[in-house]
Amino acid sequence: MTIVRDENTAVDALAIVEKYEAFVSYLYPILQNAPRRHGVLRDAVLATLFAPIGGLYHAAKSRQVSRLYAVDAEFATLRSHLRFLSNHTIRIVGPKQHEVALALLAEPGRMLNAWQRKLKAPEQAERFAKPSANGDIDKKNSGGASRSIGQAGK
Repeated sequence: MTIVRDENTAVDALAIVEKYEAFVSYLYPILQNAPRRHGVLRDAVLATLFAPIGGLYHAAKSRQVSRLYAVDAEFATLRSHLRFLSNHTIRIVGPKQHEVALALLAEPGRMLNAWQRKLKAPEQAERFAKPSANGDIDKKNSGGASRSIGQAGK
């Protein structure tokens, strides 16, 4: 399969989507074979299963950390659904399938967290850097708490 790259989309998003699609490809047939009496649960999980893909592309286009947090929350929701699906009374997903699905979801989760840290690092540097007297950013004394007591009144 050839991936067509968009100039405005981060490469991180494309790699995460590829790993996430492996998770979807594994879980989708299992959910489709769920008993009919669990149709409402199956439909809810299927809707949640496809939501993060759009969120990843939105985050890649906007480069906003807050959108990555939203995708991370969707991953957490999926982990919760997987626990419920593997419950001994429901048993749509077996214990081994649950383990494999969590492992497949863990990889895009790790990549997402690394992407969050990468986007958050420059943002934090800007937030803590303060302008000096001549208008340049003084990175050495950017913490604000480094002033001594004698200088506090100046």
